[in-house]
Amino acid sequence: MSNDQAARTAGTRRFHLGYGTNGLADHPLDTALQLIAEQGYSAVALTIGHPHLDPWNADLPTELERLRDHLDRLGLAVVIETGVRFLLDPRCKHHPALVHANADRRMDFMHRSIEIASALGARCVSFFSGVLGEGDSEEDAWQRLEERVRVLVQAAARSGVVLAIEPEPGMVVETVRDALRLRERIGGGDLRITVDIGHCVVVEPHGIRGALLEAGDLLANVQLDDMPDTHHEHLPFGEGDADLTLALATLDEMGFEGIAAVELPRHSHDGPALVAASMLALQDAWQQVPARRRYLRWMADAIGEVSQDPGSVHRIFPGAGRFAGRRPLDPSGDPTGILRGTEDDAARVHLLDHLASVLDPIRQAETLRTLYLRGDSSERRGVLRWFNASTGRGDGALTADLVPTGLELATDALRTNDRGLVAAAAGAFARDHLDQHDWRHAVLKLVFMDIDLRAVAGLELRTDAELARMARDFARERTAAGRPVPPDIHRLIRVPAGVPSGRT
Repeated sequence: MSNDQAARTAGTRRFHLGYGTNGLADHPLDTALQLIAEQGYSAVALTIGHPHLDPWNADLPTELERLRDHLDRLGLAVVIETGVRFLLDPRCKHHPALVHANADRRMDFMHRSIEIASALGARCVSFFSGVLGEGDSEEDAWQRLEERVRVLVQAAARSGVVLAIEPEPGMVVETVRDALRLRERIGGGDLRITVDIGHCVVVEPHGIRGALLEAGDLLANVQLDDMPDTHHEHLPFGEGDADLTLALATLDEMGFEGIAAVELPRHSHDGPALVAASMLALQDAWQQVPARRRYLRWMADAIGEVSQDPGSVHRIFPGAGRFAGRRPLDPSGDPTGILRGTEDDAARVHLLDHLASVLDPIRQAETLRTLYLRGDSSERRGVLRWFNASTGRGDGALTADLVPTGLELATDALRTNDRGLVAAAAGAFARDHLDQHDWRHAVLKLVFMDIDLRAVAGLELRTDAELARMARDFARERTAAGRPVPPDIHRLIRVPAGVPSGRT
């Protein structure tokens, strides 16, 4: 696909879609750039260092002049990334960093990166703080970071280059809030922010949208990838918990005009295929942006109305499906939405999260009960998923006053033959609050209905010898009758008979 074709697909999009060269580390730089341009990307995130661009090359000015001509011919805007792992220390990843006691080599590298960015006409230089050094205090690290970043921002300004600090899980600057703190400590200047949407699902308290909006006008650079919400692992789109459409819709809403580049630094082994697949995922997500923008406006209006009149939730709650959509949240791993939920489930959970902030627990319990009992299957599922989402979250939304209501509603759902309700009723709330007898029968209900046992939260934790016996009896009965046995029942049967039963 040509750049012109990509522009037509993108409609009115004002920002560039790019791809990072660290995801094509097995290709020469010129070939990597060609692969990126061929798929319709209009930008590249160029990681300085091996294997693509040696910042200490004696003939660097000539190389940069040639490279700039090549980028211009391909129609690629560029942002400079400085996250190569072992460039400065062959034995220790990302060392030395700006927060370490001796960062001379890192400072030299950063100054060279600024010069390279200036020569290439790059949109910005993206960099990170580093992890806390052994024996260092946080204040020591912050003091060093403050002093060094102030010097780098001044050097960048003299070269007409923008610097953007990237919050990274586990580093001193871990969140957008930390980046804003650093900017305040150095007195502002032109220090900007890079946001990686994958990092947001791991460490940002308000997720992808919250992080992007918090960065606001300071957002200079965006990295796009998927990631599980449990740990820092860059994944291709569709394999983690990041909402790509939400990210693009938020950038569109903000009027972002920079580069949003795919960041897959551990996937060079399948680089060409992922360059193509990522563009297809981006195009699909972009086509959904108008609908997501309408949903975001609806949700903002809904929250405002519920804040003024909590009773309005009874009128607003049923309409979530019309505005949020009903697609599964994880279409590749959960095509029916039974395990992870659907878009309207997530919208209703978000709305109920806000309701919890404006009602006392007694009125909240009454409202949740009414929404469930008067709702259709999707509305009831939304209430159950709110109980699951609030369980163990630590924000105080699920108070002790709400547990009896949750138990009443989960028990009711487990009496139905609605697969979505039964699956939702076996989630985290049931894991933490259903007694062992009822929990066993809930699990067997899923087995009877041939619902994937991945829907059950805490299955390995709570499965005991009694449930294993019940599952073995069920399997024997099905086998004797010549009927198929659910394939994942082995997850229950494998518990040894000598393991004691849980609480009753």
